[in-house]
Amino acid sequence: MKQKYANYQLIPYPKLRRANTAMLLLFQRKPMMHGLIEVDVTIAREFLREHKERTGESLSFTAFIIGCVGKAVDEQKAVQAYRQGRKHLVVFDDVDVATVIESDVAGQKVPVAYVSRSVNRKTFREIHTEIRAFQVQETTKSVLGFTSLPFLPASLLTQILYRILRTFPHLHKRVVGTIGVTAVGMFGKGYGWGIPVAAASLAITLGGLASKPGVIDGQIAIRDYLCMTLSFDHRITDGGPASRFANRLKDLIESGYGLDDSSVEPLQAVAPGA
Repeated sequence: MKQKYANYQLIPYPKLRRANTAMLLLFQRKPMMHGLIEVDVTIAREFLREHKERTGESLSFTAFIIGCVGKAVDEQKAVQAYRQGRKHLVVFDDVDVATVIESDVAGQKVPVAYVSRSVNRKTFREIHTEIRAFQVQETTKSVLGFTSLPFLPASLLTQILYRILRTFPHLHKRVVGTIGVTAVGMFGKGYGWGIPVAAASLAITLGGLASKPGVIDGQIAIRDYLCMTLSFDHRITDGGPASRFANRLKDLIESGYGLDDSSVEPLQAVAPGA
């Protein structure tokens, strides 16, 4: 309940935010390696803009990015591997992407994680439909997909769950997916990169989007560029595989992969630890 005072208001701190706070403190301990890149998204934005003018439907740009990420990870699955004990890695076949969507929880706008399953086997349209459906539904679940137990504080419950998930990769996949994609640039314009506090072995942060001159076929033209941060668990992925993954993802996005029937040649997969 809100309480009004002379020069300020006292409002409840949502349970989901309390759980998020405890979880973020735990994620800070992971040795993440970050890469900041620019990606030309002119083709994709033109396609989405023309589709809206023709049909009136606004397609999800985030869904397009998730589709490209699913394709790139599908070809180089080692980037989404998880440690099981000291001597083994679990490399999943399915690419399950967790993305943060602002949803209505008890009348308040709260960021809630939604996991899109097996995006490497889905079309752009299927991913778009899932995200739009989730955006309009009201949820009472926490960011980890559990409702708070009445006899445990949300922060303590989150810490317990995270330690369990860190120990059992298959449970981690079931609850929070295999990789994370966060779009922070939707709340503003212009250049800017975000550095995430990541739970996954691979986290992708979509930052600012701005127009600037670019060289296409030897000619200077105004292009749209998206700032992206690729964050890898350095215990899993080294610089070489990370660079190859970044280049492949960049090619997929810049070609407008998944928006029509066109495709690009696959990248040779890299084994874990290569």
